[in-house]
Amino acid sequence: MRGRAVLVALAAAACAVMGQWVARSQNLLEKLVTPGPLVAGHAKLEKDCLQCHVPFARESQSRLCLACHKEIMADRLTHTRYHGRRTEIAQKECRSCHTDHKGRGADIVGFDRETFDHAVANFALRGAHASVACGQCHRPTVKFREAPADCLACHKGADPHKGALKTCDGCHGETAWRPVKPFDHDKTKFPLRGAHGTVACALCHAGERYTGVATACVGCHQIQDVHRGRYGPRCDSCHTQAKWKPARFDHDKTKFPLRGGHAKPKCDACHTGSLLDDKVATDCASCHRKDDAHKGQLGSRCEQCHNDIAWRRTVAFDHEVTRFPLIGRHAVVPCEECHQSAAYKGTPTACATCHKDQHHEGRLGKACASCHNPNGWRRWLFDHDAQTKYPLTGAHRGLDCHACHAAKNVDKATLPTTCYACHRRDDVHQGSFGVACERCHATQSFRTGTRVR
Repeated sequence: MRGRAVLVALAAAACAVMGQWVARSQNLLEKLVTPGPLVAGHAKLEKDCLQCHVPFARESQSRLCLACHKEIMADRLTHTRYHGRRTEIAQKECRSCHTDHKGRGADIVGFDRETFDHAVANFALRGAHASVACGQCHRPTVKFREAPADCLACHKGADPHKGALKTCDGCHGETAWRPVKPFDHDKTKFPLRGAHGTVACALCHAGERYTGVATACVGCHQIQDVHRGRYGPRCDSCHTQAKWKPARFDHDKTKFPLRGGHAKPKCDACHTGSLLDDKVATDCASCHRKDDAHKGQLGSRCEQCHNDIAWRRTVAFDHEVTRFPLIGRHAVVPCEECHQSAAYKGTPTACATCHKDQHHEGRLGKACASCHNPNGWRRWLFDHDAQTKYPLTGAHRGLDCHACHAAKNVDKATLPTTCYACHRRDDVHQGSFGVACERCHATQSFRTGTRVR
């Protein structure tokens, strides 16, 4: 077994030596048949033919070329620049155009400045660029493919922005550097609307600063902020881009729409602090406390009587929802006539409280509503027939109430209903016929109404 291993090792070594000898022989043979010296750029490869040639395999030569010229390989793969855009060239072998072994001074590139089509390059020549000499863009020590394509590489001296703007083609065209074409600000994050469209660029872009420019209103209009920052940076809540003044805020979009008299005061009348931190109360008493004649005794529901048209001129309380609805003459009486207290609470509802009894002197009690009604104090009516046990007939109907109700507190007193109780002095019989006067007399008249049954 050991002998077999030794034989295998010897055979492998022999093969390796043989391969090296064959390669050297081929390289030596190629050197003997070389067509001539390489160009200056490839001179360092002249001692090693295998860097560019595969023995007996010419089709592999382009692969070895592109292995060194990686930028050309990238152009072919990405279809860019001259070797990638020209399809007929992208499919050719490198040696078809670039043959070597022509000597150190030979030009194997074969570039013709006069006939080269710049359209197949990455920078097509248009407008004024078409008449520019090649040397103005392509420097002697820089490869043609490495010539810069950005505007500032050539126009840096004509740039008044000092490089603050990264791209020139937003304002400048290829036909002529000047005049400058209008910049489309709508493609930015801050489209120019209204009065902003007429503002000179330098007013916002001071010092040729075009990046990091503030777009908040206060960035430019802080000097015009009469609120001194109390209303925050959202100037567009009241101001528009059409014109800074007049300012208008749509309060209807808030929880407190402005109606009537509320639409007239200035903002500062209610918003005394910062709008960002200040929470303005919306209850009436917060602003109208000094106008509250009730001293807070009626609570904060001022809207039950007052409205936002005018605080004093439009007091309207629905008395119908109380225990004392206002009808007749009561409806036109000023509130203060009955409500002596600012609290409007505990106001008595008895008639005698407001209507002093100067006629009956209290003899008929406090139930004034028995005879009087709210349509007029003097328009009284008492239905003696329906409301008492003693209907009035004949001459009784024309008598004054006080003729019978002479005592006080008639509502508590019990009056006699017999004829004799009132007509004793009219009894010419002096009591001989008893007290049942109605057997002979009628209520039309005590004297003329004598009758005998």
